[in-house]
Amino acid sequence: EIEGLGRVSGLLHILVEYDSLSFATVWAKTPARVWLTPADEFKAILASKAAFALEMMGVLAMSMRVGSKSLRGLIKNASAGGAAGTAPAYPHGGDELGTTDHGDESVKRTIRCLCYDSTSWVTDSFKPAVKAYNDRASEDNAPSIIMEYTADRLSERSATYAAGYDAVCLFVNDTADCDVLRILSLVGVKMIAMRCAGFDRVDTRAAKAYGFTVARVPAYSPYAVAEHAISLLMTVNRKISIASTRVKMANFTLDTGLLGMDIHGKNVGVMGTGKIGQILCNILNGFGCNLLCYDVFENDEVKKLGATYVSKEEIFEKSDVLFLMMPLLPQTKHTINRDVLPKLKKGVIIINTARGGLIDTEALLSGLQTGIIGGCGLDVYEKEQQYFFQDWSAKNIEDSDLTELLGNNKVVLTAHQAFFTKEAIDKIVGTTIDNLRSWKDGKREVDHPN
Repeated sequence: EIEGLGRVSGLLHILVEYDSLSFATVWAKTPARVWLTPADEFKAILASKAAFALEMMGVLAMSMRVGSKSLRGLIKNASAGGAAGTAPAYPHGGDELGTTDHGDESVKRTIRCLCYDSTSWVTDSFKPAVKAYNDRASEDNAPSIIMEYTADRLSERSATYAAGYDAVCLFVNDTADCDVLRILSLVGVKMIAMRCAGFDRVDTRAAKAYGFTVARVPAYSPYAVAEHAISLLMTVNRKISIASTRVKMANFTLDTGLLGMDIHGKNVGVMGTGKIGQILCNILNGFGCNLLCYDVFENDEVKKLGATYVSKEEIFEKSDVLFLMMPLLPQTKHTINRDVLPKLKKGVIIINTARGGLIDTEALLSGLQTGIIGGCGLDVYEKEQQYFFQDWSAKNIEDSDLTELLGNNKVVLTAHQAFFTKEAIDKIVGTTIDNLRSWKDGKREVDHPN
């Protein structure tokens, strides 16, 4: 049975002659287009078009890769294999599969977790922490954790890697929509541990329907994000990137291209005054600026700083600098859009360390071009999923909006690193491990603390 766009069935029977016929049941949720290709015609196409034959080999290789990873993971976990706190030989390395007899009781008290989108900071941070936790687990009568790592992001294609695991650990750009959750449920996953605060890429309704427990790290270091926002402001305002590049080229001149402004005495708007927004306001208060805030829930601690809560229209109209510190919700998506541009104070500097979807990128580029927006500091981008946390230095970036942002000297863009401090990573790792343990100890679904 096959279901989904671009799926193939019966290919082996076309390429290799069999006496028996092949059958496939095609499931479609919407009207579907299905091609039936006779074996002789398909072989003729492969023989005449080398490029197509190579592409087909790539498809087959990917299918084998996915299938072998899934099978190896399933066999490994069914045998209770792997050393606690270490990465597996396969699918995330290349060594032969090893197994260890832990005994029935040990298996019951073990959590097997597959960590997706595992870049170097993830493995460097989690491996020693999981090992240290496991060293204490036997003394505390706590469940042990076998955490294994894959660089692949979670998707429909990679979801089957999790066969035989109890939990998956996800990051901001992993996709956990209904189709992916269905696959995870079928292969036996019961728990989703987000190593971040946001969970907008998790279909929570589907997760509830499939019986998943979804836990996150509700707060790691709000100071890190607030401080990074200030760094972006000063880099944009005082043209630090441009100045540094010029000085490294032995150009020590000053001109109006490097001219900034005092933040002291300026109207600085903060949209979103939760924990991070509150810390940001506290830092900004030291600049001696006039704090204007907007939030559906007013924060008394922010008011004590002398901040004034105003309407959305007023904060747009009066702000010389505007910080976006809101969560991404349907009502906050594209807070900065084409309709807002005429309402902004000319030359405003916009800083966004929250969520990329808060800004309509095309509107932002238009505002920069016309001078309505004087500069922009971004740590997030609404279409960042394909690019952020990966090395694209030797590849062609096809996203024209991203390319334009990268080439605009009024824009300072960092790749979602506002959270990235030692204190924050320690908190992320520790809370994620605690979340896994709480789940194993019986804290499921809404009863889970996070």
